[in-house]
Amino acid sequence: MAVKGSSGNLVLSITDFITSNTRDDAKRAEGLETPADIERFDDIRYGEDERNLLDVYRPKSFKGKLPVIVSVHGGGWVYGDKFVNQFYCMNLAQRGFAVVNFSYRLAPKFKHPTPLVDTNKVFCWVLDNSDKYGFDVDNIFGVGDSVGANLLGLFCCLCTDEVYAKKMAIEPPKNFLPKALALNCGLYRMERGKIDVLMDNLADEYFSGGGTEEEFAEICLEDYVNAAFPPSFVMTANGDFLAPQAKPFYDRLRSLGVDAEYHCYGDKENEPTHVFHINIKLPVANKCNDDECSFFLKQI
Repeated sequence: MAVKGSSGNLVLSITDFITSNTRDDAKRAEGLETPADIERFDDIRYGEDERNLLDVYRPKSFKGKLPVIVSVHGGGWVYGDKFVNQFYCMNLAQRGFAVVNFSYRLAPKFKHPTPLVDTNKVFCWVLDNSDKYGFDVDNIFGVGDSVGANLLGLFCCLCTDEVYAKKMAIEPPKNFLPKALALNCGLYRMERGKIDVLMDNLADEYFSGGGTEEEFAEICLEDYVNAAFPPSFVMTANGDFLAPQAKPFYDRLRSLGVDAEYHCYGDKENEPTHVFHINIKLPVANKCNDDECSFFLKQI
């Protein structure tokens, strides 16, 4: 089976995947500019690598400290950066949040768990810079799309499971856990041959051992969640190739007593594809983003 890109085109290989996403992201950004009501702080360094950069977006009309959304982009571990998600993140900021949009190091140059290390660094940075950028550290939320949802969820497992944190050799912020998450078209279970050839090929690039059973097990979020996991908005769409993973993951959270909601967007006449919510030109994307921000605000 081949993956459908955000335009609905079939994606057959890693090269096709990167080419398709580059084309689709450029098309999605056509005609978009920084909104007049948004203040942005760009290219802030949070680590030593050249890719360890983040942006902060705030609504100009809000003074003082704001609830925060940290956005973790997708891209199959080999593609993506803060640039391609900037308009989506500024759209979230218009709903009354400070939004942190960051790039992390990518495969094949950087292997697992490097993106998780960088995600952890960003949350540490947010906590350390709350006064400078007006972050309400009592209300920090996270959104993640595709493998970004996986990374965001695994970060929360670092915060709630000392054994997992030690296994990954990552030290999460002390006494910290995001207030709630929005997990969008996410990857929750990775098993060779169970999704498609492209995902297997991406894993070959991402893992030092080429994607062994043991390496896959380290990112199977469904296996690591526990009762302390944050409230979660689990979202998919009827045109999302990862849709079969969403409901079982939601059921897993509910079985643990975690506050969670499950949403599948689209109908027979409208089939939003994978990570449709990033395309803020789509009415269904804005409906989803409204729903997620409302879910966050209910947690405050």
